[in-house]
Amino acid sequence: MHDSFKSKARLDAAGKSYEIFRVDAVPNSARLPFSLKILLENLLRYEDGVTVKRADIAALANWDAKAEPDREIQYRPARVLMQDFTGVPAVVDLAAMRDAMSALGGDPNKINPLQPAELVIDHSVQVDNYGSDSALELNAQLEFSRNRERYRFLKWGQQAFDDFKVVPPDTGIVHQVNVEYLARVVFGREVNGVLQAYPDTLVGTDSHTTMINGVGVLGWGVGGIEAEASMLGQPVSMLIPQVVGVKLSGRLPEGATATDLVLTIVEQLRQHGVVGKLVEFYGPAVKSLPMGDRTTIANMAPEYGATCGLFPIDDETLDFMRLTGRSDEQVALVEAYAKAQGMFDADGTFEADFSETLELDIGSIVPSLAGPKRPQDRVPLTEIKASFAGALKTQNAERGVDDRPAVTTEIDGEQVAIGDGAVVIAAITSCTNTSNPTVMLGAGLVAKKAAALGLKVPAWVKTSLGPGSMVVTRYLEAAGLMDPLKQLGFHVVGYGCTTCIGNSGPLRPEVSKAISDGDLTVASVLSGNRNFEGRVHPEVRMNYLASPPLVVIYALAGRMGFDPYNDPIADDADGNPVFMRDIWPTQAEVADTVSSFLGQDDFRSTYADVFAGDAHWQKLEAPAGKVFDWDPSSTYIQEPPYFQGIQMEPEPVQPIRDARCLAVLGDSVTTDHISPAGSIKADSPAGHYLVEQGVAPGDFNSYGSRRGNHQVMMRGTFANIRLRNRMAPGTEGGVTLHQPSGEQESIYDAAMRYQAEGVPVVVIAGKEYGSGSSRDWAAKGPRLLGVRAVIAESYERIHRTNLVCMGILPLQFQPGESAESLGLTGSELFSIGDLEDGNAKQVEVTATHADGSEVRFQAKVRIDTPNEADYYRNGGILHYVLRRLAVA
Repeated sequence: MHDSFKSKARLDAAGKSYEIFRVDAVPNSARLPFSLKILLENLLRYEDGVTVKRADIAALANWDAKAEPDREIQYRPARVLMQDFTGVPAVVDLAAMRDAMSALGGDPNKINPLQPAELVIDHSVQVDNYGSDSALELNAQLEFSRNRERYRFLKWGQQAFDDFKVVPPDTGIVHQVNVEYLARVVFGREVNGVLQAYPDTLVGTDSHTTMINGVGVLGWGVGGIEAEASMLGQPVSMLIPQVVGVKLSGRLPEGATATDLVLTIVEQLRQHGVVGKLVEFYGPAVKSLPMGDRTTIANMAPEYGATCGLFPIDDETLDFMRLTGRSDEQVALVEAYAKAQGMFDADGTFEADFSETLELDIGSIVPSLAGPKRPQDRVPLTEIKASFAGALKTQNAERGVDDRPAVTTEIDGEQVAIGDGAVVIAAITSCTNTSNPTVMLGAGLVAKKAAALGLKVPAWVKTSLGPGSMVVTRYLEAAGLMDPLKQLGFHVVGYGCTTCIGNSGPLRPEVSKAISDGDLTVASVLSGNRNFEGRVHPEVRMNYLASPPLVVIYALAGRMGFDPYNDPIADDADGNPVFMRDIWPTQAEVADTVSSFLGQDDFRSTYADVFAGDAHWQKLEAPAGKVFDWDPSSTYIQEPPYFQGIQMEPEPVQPIRDARCLAVLGDSVTTDHISPAGSIKADSPAGHYLVEQGVAPGDFNSYGSRRGNHQVMMRGTFANIRLRNRMAPGTEGGVTLHQPSGEQESIYDAAMRYQAEGVPVVVIAGKEYGSGSSRDWAAKGPRLLGVRAVIAESYERIHRTNLVCMGILPLQFQPGESAESLGLTGSELFSIGDLEDGNAKQVEVTATHADGSEVRFQAKVRIDTPNEADYYRNGGILHYVLRRLAVA
């Protein structure tokens, strides 16, 4: 290794001596934002004269804050974090790469994590049971029965791969477990026989990996394929980014919560535009923000569009580490290292050179919700009644329906009327808020006051409490708040990511029938971070994000169409109206409860034996060996076809000729629209496949649980029930028109038909294509359907990268141009010109109409870095890595 700047030094902390690479050895580094200091240290530590050169280090230190990013660097995160939905296919790919490595004549043991890799099983529990003390155990039993094959496979992976750990199911949500336990903040690790200290950095296979930014750890979400490459020692290729500073001042006013603060930040940063940029929070208010508030804000970086939302390391960070049971030695190392490297903000006054600076007085924050279908669509609580009415009118107009009367039905012997705007799901869920004791205990206090007045939740509301870790249950019980939550139906249903990712489970049959009979537009209110169309529940068209206390309020009201400030929530046991103000706790009440009932013992006992798992996990038998024995009859785990017939040398990049369009899509098409998610319908291509394999519809499980089977996933690609393909007007779901026949069929069937005809396919889209969660199947699925290129007006960062990493060409319309402006309907033949072996920055696209007339336009090639060009030339990043390792 090189050390051009003589940065190698010693650091003594807690009785140990560590090798470090001092950032201040590089001129001009002191002015850098914390995030760039972390990247600079990374380059210093990995300088080798090949992937990292002296000039790269100097370029980062001399970063021009205002300039457009144009300098590529190679960044190597310290670890990789996965959850099971995205982690299973990653481990499947690694297992398949071992087979492919053998086929190429290489050593399969080279396919092994070179950095710590941790996977938390948290995305598979579903809310089948709720409202009872038995809900947790019943849901856990169903989870294991549905996912036994997947869990056996992960147990195999834990023994087959080095430095790979699995946190078993029913422990907590990956991001909360990461914050409370897995994060080191600073690593102390032996590297080539030398004890080194360096920043804890990571990439994760979930977009909300950014939650870890709250504790001063630089990390963000990537696709599973990028994460696999990182595990295999490949650097993350990136342009030195712009960094936006957000200066926070003031204090949260009475009645406002961290959720309201983050919804405001999401709205404002989305409007400003921070996509592809790093965001750092600083200023006088940061020092007084507790860690729960910081992680809430950091969690939702994908919603405000940033790569990350970093907070500094400071005294609050150290206090949080002590609270969560980190050792005194680890806390001492973090403090000594961060101060030595200029990465510690001692008094909240540090200001760096930022590309832009925005300011927010958090004293202006007001209680809010966001919805009905995007997290950036914040609505002040004072305006929610009118906003909901307008959104309902708009949605009904889009559907071509009029206002409809409520449907009367009987539930548990009671006649109830369910109408438009009924809240049928009220879920305290998601890592965003369940990591924050302030809002969780606030919800408990609302429940306590409501229960004391005899308020009850209407029978049509499905209530659930999905804590992000067992710590939450411990402090709610200690504070005496679990019982009142249960009185309102908020029993613990599982420790994992539930409603926020569509694992909300079925509604009561009476409620489902009322929705269907009345063609009703009903709502959910959840404390999550995502509320995209079709995500929460297929029968629920309007979804609102809210703080946990507001979730309780709307559960009690059972309806969206009321003004929480002026309309009563319900009547008490004596028939008197109860208003929100009657049961809302003060900040002082919440703060006293937090200080009285949140302690270190909760964290130490929760994580004392975190990798052991419960009795279900311990009884689970798993195969042994270093190479996986694929079962061709499995409907959960199948060997993917990506490496079949792979040769040592890739085929030359060729122009794309006479392709057909699979779909013409509008703006804000999310990875939820593209990637299979949620339940599998019996009449869908994936449902037909499973039935053919002998799987009963009751055992379909979810798409997420079957991500290790490409046969299921490719059939569910572009199959979201809310997808609108402009090629098939008047339809919703995965429908297209085959060309040139004009026959309507499923997107999957059309894609298979094109493959049989030897015809490549493309997809056309609008702005922000691929926004939302980092789903590798949003790129893998299209690849298996034969998609060779996507032409969009703009892309979300992670999805564009994932397309390249799967060998799909991302093209971008020129500013002001779109499918509509060019008159493209999807019926044309598309040809894409010379890509200059993947190095072209612009390419001509020719669209030929049925009458032979042509539309020619220039498209920007969104292969953004030389590394990405290598991936594209090789047919994808995994092919590139495999070929390199085979000859190493």
